[in-house]
Amino acid sequence: MVYAVVGGWLALAALVVAAWRRMGRDRRWRGGVLLLVLGFSLLHQLLFATATEDAYVSFRYAQNLADGNGPVFNIGDRSETYANFLWLVVIALPRGAFGAEVPPAAVAVSCAAALGCVLAAYFLANRIAALGLPEGAEPRRAIGIAAALLTAGANGLAVYGLSGTEQPMFALLVLCAAYALVAGRPLVAGVLVASAVMTRPEGLALAVVGAVWLVFAAARGRHTWWAPAGFVLGALVFLVPWTAWRVTYYDRFVPDVSQPPGPDWPYLGGFALAHLGFLVPAALVAGLVAARGRAVEARSALWLLLALAVGHTALVVLFEEDPGLSWRLLVPVPPLLAVAAVAGCGVLLPVPRPRAVSRAVPAVTAALTGIAVAVSVFSPEVLARVRAWSTQGAQLAEVGDWLARYLPPGSVVSAGSPGLLASRAGSHVLVVGLDAERSTLAVPGRSGYADRQDCADDLPAWYRVATFRRTGTPFWISVYPRADDASRLVGELDRAPDFRYVSCP
Repeated sequence: MVYAVVGGWLALAALVVAAWRRMGRDRRWRGGVLLLVLGFSLLHQLLFATATEDAYVSFRYAQNLADGNGPVFNIGDRSETYANFLWLVVIALPRGAFGAEVPPAAVAVSCAAALGCVLAAYFLANRIAALGLPEGAEPRRAIGIAAALLTAGANGLAVYGLSGTEQPMFALLVLCAAYALVAGRPLVAGVLVASAVMTRPEGLALAVVGAVWLVFAAARGRHTWWAPAGFVLGALVFLVPWTAWRVTYYDRFVPDVSQPPGPDWPYLGGFALAHLGFLVPAALVAGLVAARGRAVEARSALWLLLALAVGHTALVVLFEEDPGLSWRLLVPVPPLLAVAAVAGCGVLLPVPRPRAVSRAVPAVTAALTGIAVAVSVFSPEVLARVRAWSTQGAQLAEVGDWLARYLPPGSVVSAGSPGLLASRAGSHVLVVGLDAERSTLAVPGRSGYADRQDCADDLPAWYRVATFRRTGTPFWISVYPRADDASRLVGELDRAPDFRYVSCP
């Protein structure tokens, strides 16, 4: 699959550079190349194609919602340990309406949303580029192809495109809200912002930046004051009833999530290093935006995209903790930077020789996309980590099957990866998070099997460590049965032919 992605990039890059001028004149060429870009995006997603632990948590909530049990992880326990309400509703609809299984439906929707991000980048870049043209000038419609290509190369979008998580849909909502703001549709933008907030809490950055941008534009006379008012009303018409329902249903205003110890600067540094192909062009565009005074509306739109990227990143780094793969919470940032960089080329750069400039834009875009693909393949935080999680997920699935089959019915399992274990345990055992007290059994590990026996007894005193070896392999798993029932529980689990109990020395 790596060779297919690299080969697809090479072929597409050559086509975009060679057919650039023709795409600017012929709509059929643009449509055909855009379809090929979408195909490359799908190929990039297939390189990863792994459901994450967060996805399994969402699957559990969505299944209970579709089955009429409400948005709960375990039936009867109203704990709000999710932050993606709208995503739960979306992926529950196929099961509620047609009886479809939640996981494949969620994967299909997340893939469609990732492809939608590529299309949104195309239209948004063309819209901004058109704002910067002199009256009567011919639009540079091929600019959108370059933005779509660079967005298709974004590794975060590719990692989560087939993951079944809400990240692609959230990124799509961010891009669509930005388009609505640029197009002068503040009421629609407000509705999209409300949808983004109900999909991910980072949507608050979109709400604040969008409102400030509209207020500033109204103060400058580019909009009436009805624009920010309509934006706020469009958002509140959905956010107010949703918040009231949450407070009523879960009896709390803020979700029950842990707070990070402080800003994670190494996390930001790793993201910046892996996305230099997006950051450097966007920084150059920011410099040009600050230095040049023409095309006021286009410059304002570019500032909006850059402010959205900075605001989103600041919110994640300062107030959230991201244990996910490949900078999960920053998935919308590279597409925003891609659109800003490419649209900035269409708006701000002087064009003394159209032929030379038209070749430079696609050539640079193709090269930057190649850098993004190289990061996907060679960065230890991207493909290698996704494949490691895929292996760990398969191991945790085996553990879930083992516990579901051999633990006494009604047992409570406290797990470090509750989503994946619960997906295999079904209703036979009750799976909860690690913060649960006095569970029947605790499985704190999040990374599958270990390479050696681990007898560390780090859990509270009411647990005892028990180590099992996976039969026929060098792998081990440590579980922690309740101390007052440890002998019986270990005996039940030791009946499994695939796991053999080995006492600690």
